[in-house]
Amino acid sequence: MSISISTTTTKTLPIPATNFNNHPSPKPLFHLSFPPNSLTSSLHHHKPSNKLSPLFASPPPHDPPPPPENQLDYPTLTRQAVYEFLLQLGISHEDAVSISSNSHKYTQMLNDSVMELDELDSWRNDNNINGGGSGGDGEEGFVGFKEKVIRMAKEKGDDGKVAFLESVGLSLSSAINVARYMSGELLPALINKVKYMKEILFCGSNGEGLIGKKARRMMRHLSIPVDDDVQQTLAFFEKIEARRGGLDMLGTGDASFQYLVESFPRLLLLSVESNLKPMVEFLENIGVDRGRIGNILLLFPPIMFSDIKNIRRKAFAFEEVGAMDKDVGKMLLKYPWILSTSILENYKEILLFFDEEKVPKLRADRAIRGLPHLLGCSTSKLKLMVEQIGELRVRNKKLGQVIAKSPQLLLRKPQEFLEVVSFLEDLGFDNEDVGKILARCPELFAASIEKTLKKKVEFLNSIGVSNDHLPRVINKYPEFLVSDVDRTLLPRMSYLMEIGLSRRDIAFMVRRFSPLLGYSIGEVFQPKIDFLINTMDKPLREVVDYPRYFSYSLEKKIKPRFWVLKGRNVDCSLKDMLGKNDDEFATEFMNI
Repeated sequence: MSISISTTTTKTLPIPATNFNNHPSPKPLFHLSFPPNSLTSSLHHHKPSNKLSPLFASPPPHDPPPPPENQLDYPTLTRQAVYEFLLQLGISHEDAVSISSNSHKYTQMLNDSVMELDELDSWRNDNNINGGGSGGDGEEGFVGFKEKVIRMAKEKGDDGKVAFLESVGLSLSSAINVARYMSGELLPALINKVKYMKEILFCGSNGEGLIGKKARRMMRHLSIPVDDDVQQTLAFFEKIEARRGGLDMLGTGDASFQYLVESFPRLLLLSVESNLKPMVEFLENIGVDRGRIGNILLLFPPIMFSDIKNIRRKAFAFEEVGAMDKDVGKMLLKYPWILSTSILENYKEILLFFDEEKVPKLRADRAIRGLPHLLGCSTSKLKLMVEQIGELRVRNKKLGQVIAKSPQLLLRKPQEFLEVVSFLEDLGFDNEDVGKILARCPELFAASIEKTLKKKVEFLNSIGVSNDHLPRVINKYPEFLVSDVDRTLLPRMSYLMEIGLSRRDIAFMVRRFSPLLGYSIGEVFQPKIDFLINTMDKPLREVVDYPRYFSYSLEKKIKPRFWVLKGRNVDCSLKDMLGKNDDEFATEFMNI
């Protein structure tokens, strides 16, 4: 005799070989439904065929009886029992399958607990399996063991929450600990809450460990005493950093969710409707894309516990630096800690510091909006950098221009700044020239000497610009030293050589007009070369002699002056045509 399991894939389970002579055939003892997955597929070990396995078919009259109880597959029966137990709690079939298949330690715990009860003897005595004698093998063992597992799961008292928490990445011990916080939570509601949280936290991209890089930068530039919220966040970061993959794993789903819940167990007590959705709505209203909201919450989880009115009040405090809704959203994406109490208190100190240094407020405001990490720095640390910058005669208004354009310069260590100063002095610049370069291109002083500055000098040498010419080239166009070799300089070199210029020609042009290799190929080089050759009918050699030609507007200066000269049959060099101001041009060529 066999019993039928109604599933997507029909299977049969053995029942004890019993002599039913002179008795009507009994009805099946039970009817179970399992999905065709690891829970059910583990009951057989080959693809379906026309011939059923003896394990599942009703035994023929002369076949051996089913295996005794001590040969049953208890781990599989335990998983199946957990699946049935979860269904009884009101969750969906899919969720029950997922949880029971991914809570290995929990199912092992239940299995061990049942097996330890005096090798099931105490259960037999208490329950008298199926009400029919001692029994103990075949179908009775199959049914009885699962019933005991389900009863054991109920007696644990966590209502399936431990199994669920393990299935989403928590260790068994952490799952048991966190489940204690949620004694009043029903499993279906908890599952929906976690799904919503994970959707918000991990729906965006974390390419190349972007969130982890942000976390490291936030920690690196923090130099003030912090409040409990930031301290908890730092402990959360440290817990992830200590694991394999480190902070690069922050934002990668189950891995970081596990440590997030372990660090903030009250997180799962939050209401989706009262806490999480209002927070998401607020962030979207200030310009944070839904796919990036998770970045903010993972970098500063405590804000999820804050009252939304309190969050709004803190966010709008930055109106003092001209930050409107969208600006606050951008600041939060860069530095979520601006909503912490300690950062807000230091914010007032930073504003006062810039005022004492006579930095124009508009410039200071722009620096803070552009790099809110400044708010995590102590004023004593900022003062060290301001003093170093002042040694180059860059103060007050000039200082404001520098920090508004390159606020990251204030986050440098004084020694790193002085190394760049020494590098430029070794190239032939005096202290005054270095100060002028700083005022024009402050980002140069925040660059790496080995990875950026030296490579640009090597590039100039490689195209024929000698060290003797470096001061002139860099002084005219210091931005050259922070240009990207592969994306900017080499493509422009290649284009100029493709149109017929030699490497020597280009070196000559760069020495005379160093901004040359900073111009766009499509927007500057191509249209102006085309007009030079096809309309003005001049040889390419003209731009070698006068590379500044590329700096003039084609529509506002080159074309108007060319048509004036053409109308008067005047033929002159590019320098004579473009190098004069309007009055000089009118006097010489228009008789005005």
